[in-house]
Amino acid sequence: MVSRPIRLAVGIIKASNVQEPADAVLRRRLPRERDLSAAEARQTTQAVFAYYRWRGWLDGGAALEAQVGQAVELSQRFARQPASFPDAELVERAVPTWLHAEMEISPAWVRALQAEPRVWLRARPGQGAELARRLRHCRAFGDGPLADVLEYQGREDLFRTAEFHAGAFELQDLNSQAIGFIAAPQPGETWWDACAGEGGKTLHLSTLMQNRGLIWASDRAEWRLQKLKRRAARAGVFNYRHAPWAGGAVLPTRTKFDGVLVDAPCSGIGTWHRNPHARWTVTPEAIGELGQLQQRLLAHAAPAVKPGGRLLYAVCTPARSETITIVEAFNQACVGYEPLLLQDPFQPGSAAVHGLYLWPQQFGGNGMFVAGWTRSG
Repeated sequence: MVSRPIRLAVGIIKASNVQEPADAVLRRRLPRERDLSAAEARQTTQAVFAYYRWRGWLDGGAALEAQVGQAVELSQRFARQPASFPDAELVERAVPTWLHAEMEISPAWVRALQAEPRVWLRARPGQGAELARRLRHCRAFGDGPLADVLEYQGREDLFRTAEFHAGAFELQDLNSQAIGFIAAPQPGETWWDACAGEGGKTLHLSTLMQNRGLIWASDRAEWRLQKLKRRAARAGVFNYRHAPWAGGAVLPTRTKFDGVLVDAPCSGIGTWHRNPHARWTVTPEAIGELGQLQQRLLAHAAPAVKPGGRLLYAVCTPARSETITIVEAFNQACVGYEPLLLQDPFQPGSAAVHGLYLWPQQFGGNGMFVAGWTRSG
């Protein structure tokens, strides 16, 4: 007899497509299920993601229920015995073949994709230890400011906790937090988060600025900015303004900034361990179109940097067409911007580079790429 989580997973997989990916279908459907326990909801989610994570191993001719069951077994085997999967097999089956033209696919990276993703929190400054005590099942990432970066290893729904509703923490991926530490905005400065989305990095910039100075946050979607507004209220962030910006040459403000962050829309390859469905929906054509968009966003946002200010470009993908290619195109097209050497904030002794890759196999965060420039004058 097929279990309820497997049956639910099959229905969710059948309903998932490019327009409505599996994670969106899960968010829409699971709350509608009557008498669904937290354990069953968790098992359903794990079964759906296991199907896409291990799709390259499945018998496509078998019934979907059988394929999902096989994927769950493969996921459990990988958790117990990762060495039982040879490197060459993982590289060949875990990602689409076209990806080899966009990046060097290392066994370490693929193994990180096949593992269960980690949950990262950002506590209010100086409150990491107290938050860990209250939530339990938390591990501090490091010392000093990094003591407020926590990995949550429990199973409670964090969005339901009193601490979340009190604004004691934000759920923010480790390497997303790295972008804020790399930007290192100072209290009293002016910054523009040009592609703010729902505001995760905006809130982090504000925290690093001690809620002093000014941040402009923009996005092409007004509904995302409204979510930012609610998140900012919960977090006690008030040193920001928001305005829509679709990426054109006309900017939302004439302000010149100490720093501009262009966290551009991208293919999201760096999040494939969290969102394995996207492995099979992203196309090379889409990456090419995104590359053109990323170049336009950088070129249009760059003039907002004041002389001596910094411009940062970040994407959650390692694809060449969205990383080094974009940097090289900007270097050729935009004069008056000097390359800025960046260092991994989580590896203080590492070499400073112009284009910095952050990998999930390093510490368990999303794959990210960031480059920076200083405006001359």
